[in-house]
Amino acid sequence: MMIALEHVALTYQSPDGEIEALRDVSFEMEEGEFVSIVGPSGCGKSTLLSLISGLEPPTGGQILVDGKPVTAPSGRVGLMPQRDQLFEWRTIWDNVTLGLELQKERDPKQYERVRELLEQYGLGAFTEKRPSQLSGGMRQRCALIRTMATQPRILLLDEPFSALDYQTRLSVSADIHAIIRQEHKTALLVTHDISEAISLSDRVVVLSHRPAVVKSIHDLGVLRDLRPMARRDAPSFRTYFNSIWKELDVNA
Repeated sequence: MMIALEHVALTYQSPDGEIEALRDVSFEMEEGEFVSIVGPSGCGKSTLLSLISGLEPPTGGQILVDGKPVTAPSGRVGLMPQRDQLFEWRTIWDNVTLGLELQKERDPKQYERVRELLEQYGLGAFTEKRPSQLSGGMRQRCALIRTMATQPRILLLDEPFSALDYQTRLSVSADIHAIIRQEHKTALLVTHDISEAISLSDRVVVLSHRPAVVKSIHDLGVLRDLRPMARRDAPSFRTYFNSIWKELDVNA
């Protein structure tokens, strides 16, 4: 089991007192799986990614990554945030190698691997460009390559396509899905978009309103062999969509 959440809970302090964000959240992910989390706004989806990445500890239960309890950030896990967070004063090469730089990595093979990723995914000619010279989709691919540069086994994706227009979002999400599959990564995506979750995932975890619990887990097995855009045309797509939509509507 690559990721296991066992009765995870989180309560935090606010000016108005204690707030219970998560309550008894449990689910597991196998190596190589792509899982999406959907739920109402403010239910704790992004908070779960922070807990899994080790940026903050849960107040109850435990999280295991590769069988070991998460107690701090680890190189096994890479987090891709909502915005690409590319630095304009750095070239694309300097942006995508930032993680290696911070780790004081000096192995030439690591940098050669990053160069291969840039070439493979259509960015090899842009290494000396600045982020403002790239399209939104290209910037997101750069952000993903930066996340993968340190070779994490798990990718946590926090609404990485939310800032893109609809058409670009469809194209970029399909591109990044293909990259993740080709690189054999385990991925957990937080999204508000039900269609996006269904088109990209092996399973979809539905959370309730805060304090969040797991309301259901949908196995999308019949769609797994289809590419993201092809999934949207499959007869079962609408069935999955309606089922998840009703569960979220009940929570509204």
